[in-house]
Amino acid sequence: NPDVEKVCFVVFSFFYMVIVLGNFLIMLTICTGNLFKSPMYFFLNFLSLVDICYSSVTAPKMIIDLLVKKKSISYVGCMLQIFAVHFFGCTEIFILTVMAYDRYVAICKPLHYMTIMDRERCNKILLGTWVGGFLHSIIQVVLVVQLPFCGPNEIDHYFCDVHPVLKLACTETYIVGVVMTANSGTITLGSFVTLLISYTVILLSLRKQSAEGRRKALSTCGSHIAVVIIFFGPCTFMYMRPDTTFSEDKMVAVFYTIVAPMLNPLIYTLRNTEVKNSMRKLWARKISWESTGK
Repeated sequence: NPDVEKVCFVVFSFFYMVIVLGNFLIMLTICTGNLFKSPMYFFLNFLSLVDICYSSVTAPKMIIDLLVKKKSISYVGCMLQIFAVHFFGCTEIFILTVMAYDRYVAICKPLHYMTIMDRERCNKILLGTWVGGFLHSIIQVVLVVQLPFCGPNEIDHYFCDVHPVLKLACTETYIVGVVMTANSGTITLGSFVTLLISYTVILLSLRKQSAEGRRKALSTCGSHIAVVIIFFGPCTFMYMRPDTTFSEDKMVAVFYTIVAPMLNPLIYTLRNTEVKNSMRKLWARKISWESTGK
């Protein structure tokens, strides 16, 4: 429907603009507001970077396709899209898990926090998230590229993902599908269980703290929990199941490829006093610089 496609073009163009500008603003605020020294903001900075990259893998192609009649992608482009979607998606899962561990250490072991989460260890953990995302993604792609495709190669999706692409193969894909589900499912379930354990321990430890300490901790953790629910809910539906596709998959995928990256900066900004204060200082500095320039 051309009319619906035009409306979707405007809506998703706006969403993508919010993703890029919102996450870039978070990164700029952290880098200029002297927040980068804190492990929490160190990881939040890279979460924003991953969000921009993750949405950029699918959103621009989808937006352009809304204006053209023939919506196509090359074989190489399709394989690259599968790799990038799983690389940045898995890296985001690992960063969210690490951020939960960071909150656990900050709240449950405050006196040892800077020793445990020093800059060298944070750099090693961050490198581990990127390496883990790469290994997960390369396994997915290696399993797909060895399959024969005979056509017609029409994917019922707005980007190349493992489940819809497996449906196009001209051979039995049961074993490949099981391996892919085990790969994605283990990462998703393992990370989600780790997050649940971290926040359970955090909530239990908050009973011993003052009212002000509980309020501050819950505010910080609340932002993270909201992001985790928005991202992990759809991912669990998509990747912790056998090799099957549903008509709802496209709508569910919109949540973790576009909606979650768009809401992340809003959630962290609106619920985090430190970030809001740094943004005010950044804005005041900009106004002062413009006034001086004039």
